[in-house]
Amino acid sequence: MKKALSAILLIIVFVQTSCARTPSAFDSGDTLSYLNIPDRRENALTGSAFVRQVTGMSMEDREAAVVREILSGNVPSFSRRLRPIKFSQTIETKTYELVYFVACDYLALGSDQDFLYIPLTPSTAQHLADILDCSLPTKKIVDHIYANAESTLTPQPIPPSEKMTTVPVFFQHTDSIKQQIAHLKFDRFSMGLIAGHKKDIILSNKIYDPARTSERVVIYGWHTSEKNPIQPVYHGHAAWYADYSHGVRLISQSVLLNGVSMQMEIILKDPVLSKLLSDEGVIDKPYYPESNFLD
Repeated sequence: MKKALSAILLIIVFVQTSCARTPSAFDSGDTLSYLNIPDRRENALTGSAFVRQVTGMSMEDREAAVVREILSGNVPSFSRRLRPIKFSQTIETKTYELVYFVACDYLALGSDQDFLYIPLTPSTAQHLADILDCSLPTKKIVDHIYANAESTLTPQPIPPSEKMTTVPVFFQHTDSIKQQIAHLKFDRFSMGLIAGHKKDIILSNKIYDPARTSERVVIYGWHTSEKNPIQPVYHGHAAWYADYSHGVRLISQSVLLNGVSMQMEIILKDPVLSKLLSDEGVIDKPYYPESNFLD
């Protein structure tokens, strides 16, 4: 999945980020860590300024602009913090303790006060995940995040229309989420998880469903309570599709299995260990296809 350009960008991001630490650097799952991206510049675009800049662009140009902003560090603090989730599970009489590290909120662009939750096509989300040594979640992880969240929001559907894939509607939905967060008085500077406000782009064997003529985006979530999502696992949209309800939640590839560092991708491909993170068992290809316009 990772091309030479992605590797080069990863090196650049690593060099530019002086204070970031990766989860694999820790001996336990009790420490907050961060996405390996630069600090946000003082003159970086706000969310509303970015909306004005990209409204009317093609999807390809818009997503290329998103990638540039994210990798330059134009990300609010709550989207760059990684919070550990720890649990134990017994599989075939053996008990495993797993710690994995999830972004405290969905990917957003802009400042802490003026930001945009930015839906992406799955290939662009995967492109960013690869560069940042992250993964997208599975259905099981989405459920786990919701169950462990300090604050759960109520889904805010917008009536379906041809505009639901446009930036102004993305910003409208962001504003409705902001109002909920303000009403709940949730501390955006804490390490607490927040969930329920977006459908997740998830990893699944359905991405490459042989019954379909093309790769799919697989979405799940928008919970109203535990085990009660509005959106069941769904792969009816082609892989180029993204609307206002979709969110990108990054998960570090580095996990701790019984105290030993391991890659999430390896776990998802393992016949036994995959049960820790996947309701489907093994996910043969735990990634989306490469983008054809970000090379």
